[in-house]
Amino acid sequence: MLRPPEPDPSMNAGEFVGALRALRLWSGLSYRELGAKAKASGGSLPPSTITSMLGRNTLPRAPLIATFVLACGLDQDTADRWTVVRNSIAMRSEHLVSSAPEQLEPPSDGGTERTPADPQMKRHRRSRPMAIGLGALGLVISIAAFLLLKPTGSQHEGVVAEPELPAEGWFLIQPAHIPDRGFCIGEGRERNRRTDRPLAVQRSCAAIVPDTYLAATSIGGVYEIRWHHPVEGVGCLTVDDALTEDETLVAPTDCIGAAHQRYQLEPTRTPTSTGYRIRPTHSGLCLGILGGLADVDQGAELAQATCTGALDQVFLLQPTTRSM
Repeated sequence: MLRPPEPDPSMNAGEFVGALRALRLWSGLSYRELGAKAKASGGSLPPSTITSMLGRNTLPRAPLIATFVLACGLDQDTADRWTVVRNSIAMRSEHLVSSAPEQLEPPSDGGTERTPADPQMKRHRRSRPMAIGLGALGLVISIAAFLLLKPTGSQHEGVVAEPELPAEGWFLIQPAHIPDRGFCIGEGRERNRRTDRPLAVQRSCAAIVPDTYLAATSIGGVYEIRWHHPVEGVGCLTVDDALTEDETLVAPTDCIGAAHQRYQLEPTRTPTSTGYRIRPTHSGLCLGILGGLADVDQGAELAQATCTGALDQVFLLQPTTRSM
């Protein structure tokens, strides 16, 4: 049997959708059959949604990618791989749009002074799809290339190299928006006392419980965040019920290798050091502090939300040793 098409991180959005179309053809399933397979496994993928996904050249929502790939008959690791590439394309496109130079128009009098172009025109130009490179369907991709974050070749003087991804090991995870508070991510409870279950919250790093281990997966840049509790044992930080909405809390559960227990780490610069955005692979959103930048109190819950680029969604990783 022919091997299924693979996503390539050099693809642009249109090429990525083309790869999804090729994957559907490889599966040999109709839209209705794909929808039935998704429903049988607990997902939702109506034929109308598939038509919309594959009928345009913009990136589908991240949660749909894994559902679609699984319905095509591939495994969870492969579904996560497709989602990681999708998120990388989205991140790269957003970065290029935000860093695009302002377009200028010559003045009507023919002079040399230049003035900004009409804002409507600028918005139109910035909305054009960014062609990042050519991807080849069926290309077996290198896992290490997924995030395209490590620079190649020699660095010019004065150019700062991109930070590298962490090796797996024991870490303190510290919210970057309050580095002077001495807070780390550890176990706590909901402040509104709606439940009494253990949750991930920001709390004092002193005698933090449980110990946190970043476990690398087979996908480059994707990790499980494992808590080693002195009483409860090992659990993986998990987005509640695999939801894809904002303000969804994060709690330890049994490690089963599910997409909502896996996180893509994106290195980023903070005012003082290197930080990381932590993005659940099932949703493509970002983990952050529930109340945003203003939520600086002990016990503030960790939650999934739309990525904003703010420091409350950036975390510092401090290597440590297991305390127990």
